[in-house]
Formats: sequence, C-alpha cells, structure tokens
Amino acid sequence: MTALTVLSAEAPSLVQSVDWLAIAPVVITAAVGLVVLVADLFLTERHKPVLGWISVAGLAAATATLLPLRAGDRATFCLTGDPAACSYVADHFTLVIQFLVLAGALVTALVSVTAVHDTRMPAGEYWFLLLSSASGAALLPASRDLATLIVALEVASLPAFALVGMRRGDRLSSEAALKFFLSSVTATAVSLMGVSFVYAATGSLHLTQVADRLEDVPGQLDTLAIAGVVLTLVGFAFKTAAVPFHFWVPDTYVGAPLPIAGYLSVIGKAVGFTGLILVTVIAFPAYSDVWGPALAVLAALTMTLGNAAALRQSPDRPNSAVRLLAWSSVGQAGYLLVPIAAAAYSGRDQIGSTVAYALMYAAVNLGAFAVAALVARTKPLHRISDYRGLYAERPLAALSLGFFLLCLAGLPPGIIGLFAKVTVFRSAVDAGLGWLAVVMAINVVIALYYYLRWTALLFRTPEGAQTRTRAPWPVAAAIVVTAITALVVSAAPELILRVTSGSLFAQ
Repeated sequence: MTALTVLSAEAPSLVQSVDWLAIAPVVITAAVGLVVLVADLFLTERHKPVLGWISVAGLAAATATLLPLRAGDRATFCLTGDPAACSYVADHFTLVIQFLVLAGALVTALVSVTAVHDTRMPAGEYWFLLLSSASGAALLPASRDLATLIVALEVASLPAFALVGMRRGDRLSSEAALKFFLSSVTATAVSLMGVSFVYAATGSLHLTQVADRLEDVPGQLDTLAIAGVVLTLVGFAFKTAAVPFHFWVPDTYVGAPLPIAGYLSVIGKAVGFTGLILVTVIAFPAYSDVWGPALAVLAALTMTLGNAAALRQSPDRPNSAVRLLAWSSVGQAGYLLVPIAAAAYSGRDQIGSTVAYALMYAAVNLGAFAVAALVARTKPLHRISDYRGLYAERPLAALSLGFFLLCLAGLPPGIIGLFAKVTVFRSAVDAGLGWLAVVMAINVVIALYYYLRWTALLFRTPEGAQTRTRAPWPVAAAIVVTAITALVVSAAPELILRVTSGSLFAQ
C-alpha cells in the first residue's frame, strides 16, 4: 500500500482543468449557433427574423467576453509533462485577432439581417453556418498545435462553402461555391501532408516543441522537414489569396451574397494570415531561410497582380464593383504578407505591423461592402457606374464610401490607411528588404488610380432620375459603426500602434 501510495503521488495527473473563461469567446459563438439551429425547427416563417437578432446578440456577447481576458496570460489544454506546450493560448495576439474576427462577424450579421429576408435565403441554415464559421475563425488564433490549427481552419472554411452557394437556383452562386470548395480542399490536403511530414521529423504537433526540435533535425530528416514546412504553408497561403493561390477570389466574391463576400474578404483573410503567422514565427523559425524569401516573393507577386487586375475593371461591366473590391483585396493581401516575410530577417516583433494593417483593413473593407449592399438594393448589377452621383441620392453613404476608399488608398483624411502602409513599409526596410519596399511603393501609386476614380464618381452629376429608398437600419448601423471606427483610429492612429506594439505572443 505504501509503494502504491508513493507511485500515485509521483505520477502526473492526467485530469486537466479547463479554463472556461479563456475559451468563452469560441464556446459562446458555437453554442449560439446550435441554439439558432434548434430554434429554427420550432419557429414559423413569420418569426424567422428573430434568429438573426439572436445571432447578433450572441456575437456581441462573445466579443464582450474578451474584456476580462485583457491581461493575455491564459492557457489551457496543456501537456501534463510540459506545461509550456498548450493547445489553447489566450495571449495578446489571440485576443486582438479574436476581436477582429468577432467584431467583423458582428458587422456581417448586421448587414445580413436585411439580406437574408430580401433574398429569401433559409434563415436557420444561414445563421448557423455563419456562427459556425466565426467560431472556427475565433479558435484559430488561440491554437498552438498543428492538429487544432488545421481543425480550426476547416471549421472556419467548410461553412463558408455553403454560405457562398446559399442563393439557390443562382448559377453564379453554385459555380462560385464549387470553385471555392474544390480549390480549398486541395490546398487543405496539401497542408495535411505537410503537417504529417513535420510530425515525422519532430515527433510533436505542439508549435513550441516543433520549433525546438526543428533546431536540431537529423541530417537524414532535413529534406523531409523542409518539404513539410513548405507544404504546410500552402493551405494558409490559399486562405490569404496569395498568388498563385488567388484564382478563386473574384468568382467567389461575385457569386456569394454581398455580406458573405465582405466576410470572406476580412475574416477569411484573417484566418489565413493568423495561421501563416503561427506556423512561421512560432513553429518554423529554424527554417526562416526557407519561408522568408518565399513569402517576400509571394508578397511582391500578390500586390502586383491584384492591383493590375483591379486597374483593368470596366465601370460599366456587371459586377465590376465587387470584382474591383475582390482584386483590391488580393493587392491588400500582398501588403499584409510583407511584415511576415520581414519577421524571417528581423524577428517576430515585425508581426505587429501585419496585425495593425489587418485591423485597419477590416474596418474599412467591411464598411465598403456594407455600402455596396445598400446600393445593391436599388441597383443589383453591382456596376461601378451605378455609384455615379451617389452623393446626391445618399450623402452619408457616399461620404462613408469615399472615406473607406481613401483609407484603402492611404490618402488623407484616411490617415489610418497611410499610417498602416507606412508601418508595413518600415518593416520591409528594417528587415533589409529594400527591393520589396520599392515594389510596394510602386503598387501603392498604381492603386491610387482606381480608388480615386471610384471616389470621384460618387460626387459627379447623376445620370437620370435617382431612386430614393429608406436604408434598412441594420445596414445603416453597420456603415456607421465602421465609419466611426475608421474616423477614430484616423484621428488617433497610436491606438492601434499601442495594441500591436511589443511582443504579442506569450513568452
């Protein structure tokens, strides 16, 4: 009995306690999704709109639970033999990205309330899928092992395929969903192969342990480890719409409901960049000489091709407004890749530049899509020319869209856009990537043309009679929230710098 007592006292406990507060943002989002799915079975068609407001309330509650986590020092689901190796970590990086994801999903939900009713999409399915995708996107920045990372990526992605194809009977919607699904599944399969190679070379899936063991990989496993690193990055590069994994973007955005196109342009990209950051600067720093130059080249190609394609959009072509925003998002993805590439040369603190740029981009791009959803109520062809004279019809919407476009271009009064671009530019210079900084400067100038052309169109004399309809208040609220956010951070850009400066990761 004495020996057994001694053994039981020395043996580590396999029973873990769960930090429910740390995982609350993810759990609340997923739980509300299940509530909506079940409630849909019992509500009559007349009462289905209440599901949208339950979803909005759930996302607001999930966002609010980030406040008690501000210290950024929580972790759970850790190995009993190595408490530093955890599967879920709520550090500052996690909290900032979760705020971006949940607040972005909340804006998407506000725009969707009217869209679901007007287009007669199945409410229960729509809200369940949106909340499920948001829960996966919120889980991903906290994931600190490769298995959880891939699961979170798929939980965020799989519902998005169905959301893109939600407009039943629409050929463009079905085609977009199929392209998105096939290309994404292929990229995920490649990433899973990469993860298996990394596991074979290191014997671990936890990012911190992978990083330690990649520092001293046996010579015979070095090629396998390099192949694993490269293949793992493919799936996340696809989510970021980096060239040459960008081909799904324009058709998917055109075929998807406008709120979902906005969601993919912001939350979908946040998922990709978050995963890319975690696997590069935390798991694979030992192979920075492999992924650093690769990401630098991808950044240059992505921003150049995205801006060149946006420049070619004809104002009178159907869906040209959505296509321009789609190609613009590809170009913006190139800027977001620059600090990640720079981190390979000058340390992980460069990641703060990507996070700062992502916060700016999220607010203004969601705002632009919210205005597009408002204009589409009377002009469903989504042409850039449809915005001619918008100021005469909807002054506040025109001023908001003009401000959003100037932010994306990096021009005053959109100071936050200029601030974000300078921050990214500086990260490239500090890392010794002068050639990439030059490419970025050229692309910023190219982008000025199509952003300013669209902005000028808003204030030109309208052609023909203007159709005046009352803006649905949820869409108006989404525009106002994003516009106020962009104005506040333009007036005080140091707010974002304060959030993203220093070390974002748990030490």
